[in-house]
Amino acid sequence: MRTRTMLVRWIYGVVAGHLMVGVLLPLCADMAITDAYRRSIEGFFFGGEVPQAGRALHSWWISLFGPTVQAAAIWMAGLAVIGDKQRNAFAWLMLILGLIVWAPQDMLISARAHCWINLWIDLAALATMLPPLLWLCKLDWEIKKVTS
Repeated sequence: MRTRTMLVRWIYGVVAGHLMVGVLLPLCADMAITDAYRRSIEGFFFGGEVPQAGRALHSWWISLFGPTVQAAAIWMAGLAVIGDKQRNAFAWLMLILGLIVWAPQDMLISARAHCWINLWIDLAALATMLPPLLWLCKLDWEIKKVTS
C-alpha cells in the first residue's frame, strides 16, 4: 500500500475517532468513567467540596461539547475527502491551519486552569494529525506543480 493511501486512511480514522468521541461525550458526561477527569477540573475551580450545581454545570458543558466535536469531525471529513479525491493540497492546508489556530489557544486555556489532561489530549491530537497532514499537503502540492 502506498504511503499516501495509508496517511489518508489514518486521517479518515482520526476523523471517525472525533465523531465517535463527539457522540459519546453527551452520553458519558455524568458516568463514573468521567469522574476522575471531572474531579481534576472541579478541584481547580472549587478547591474542596464541589457544589451539586457546579458538578451539574460541568456535566452540561461536557455534554454540550459533544455536538461541537461532532460538527468539527464532519467538517474535517469533508476537507479530507476533498484532499483525498482531488489531491487538493489546499484542503490539507485548511486542516493544518485549523489545528494551528485551535491547539495553542486550547492548550493555554487548559494550562491556566491547571487542566493538564486536556493539554496532553491536545498534544496527542497534534502528534497524530499534524505530521500526516503536513506530508499530504506537501505531496499534493508537489504533484500539482508537476502537472501544472
